Amino acid sequence: MKRQRKEQPDVVVAGAGFAGTVIARELAEAGKHVLLLEKREHIGGNMYDEKNADGILIHRYGPHIFHTNDAAVYEYVRRFGTWTPYYHQVRGKIGGKEVPIPFNFQAMEQLFPAEKVSRLQQKLRFLFRERKRVSVMELLECSEKEIAELGQFVYDFVFAGYTAKQWGVPVDQVDRSVINRVPVVLGYENGYFADVYQLMPQEGYTSIFETMLRHPRIQCCLGTDAQTRITLQENGTIWLDGTVFHGVFVYTGMPDELLHYRYGTLPYRSLDLQFETLQLESAQSVGVVNYPNSEAFTRITEFKKLTGQKKSGITTILREYPTAFARQEGQEAYYPIENPENRARYERYRTALATWNQLYLCGRLAEYRYYNMDGVVARALQVSQEILERKSLSNDSRTACLLT
Repeated sequence: MKRQRKEQPDVVVAGAGFAGTVIARELAEAGKHVLLLEKREHIGGNMYDEKNADGILIHRYGPHIFHTNDAAVYEYVRRFGTWTPYYHQVRGKIGGKEVPIPFNFQAMEQLFPAEKVSRLQQKLRFLFRERKRVSVMELLECSEKEIAELGQFVYDFVFAGYTAKQWGVPVDQVDRSVINRVPVVLGYENGYFADVYQLMPQEGYTSIFETMLRHPRIQCCLGTDAQTRITLQENGTIWLDGTVFHGVFVYTGMPDELLHYRYGTLPYRSLDLQFETLQLESAQSVGVVNYPNSEAFTRITEFKKLTGQKKSGITTILREYPTAFARQEGQEAYYPIENPENRARYERYRTALATWNQLYLCGRLAEYRYYNMDGVVARALQVSQEILERKSLSNDSRTACLLT
């Protein structure tokens, strides 16, 4: 058979979510040739959105709101599309009433007698002077009895039920870091996020990703599992399509899959997402309503309220049912389950994968940690810089290989 020469890319990236897409764009702009492999039939990862059969833009993998205090990340994402300010509000069904989440002074007034509310507010303002938010753990551990009781109420009725459903275990088995993320607002601010920048893409997230990947040095292959083309050899080399690969491999998927579950599987939580279109102008008061103490689902999202869509007489909602993640077709890994045992197992995989010095792990799945969207963009920019500083990539390193 006649031999032919084929150029390798400088970089192979597995995964077209924010981690992989930002890295692909950054390296392409730096003059590198990037092959992006995406297992799904679409780009955008879990941020992927599309219009349903009723013409309503939905987030296929659950609601995503971009929020950040990082000005550099804010300016970066604005390069790739038009974003509009979005003030996210969440309500929770507690004690038969719909109250603001995070729990705030308004929620107190809806649920407690006026005299008790007045005392609590005075004590909170004194004990946490100049603070706008405190964690529920700070309240629980407060020496002032009535404040500790407030913390227990928030823990029991706002946090415990929701969290037990979300993670599938009794709340006392949930890692403390998760509890520390639960805030109480010391005032009447009703916004779910406290970040300076809160945005939604005007044309949807998919449009943002399309723009990011529209670059002559990026080749994107959808419906392609990276492991069908990339092989990690025990001698520390990486092979691409049956030939030694001399460039960089960026992996954003589950690291245990790369080593064929050598140390056992890394557990994740998944979601059963149930969409429903209703013949209503509006289904609920705000974009998201939580159900911490009733129902099998955790929350309902109404997409028209998230995206500002105008469609008369019809609306689409989403109910989220948390479930265990099984590695089967059609189920997605959403949340790493953070605890010492799982972290130790992940570290074994990370240490073993360091054998391949061309390999970079980036993102929520690959690093086995929860990232907000801004966090993964910031991390991807950091990893991009690390790759560009490699001596082997200081110049165009595409290698001509012989195929027979």
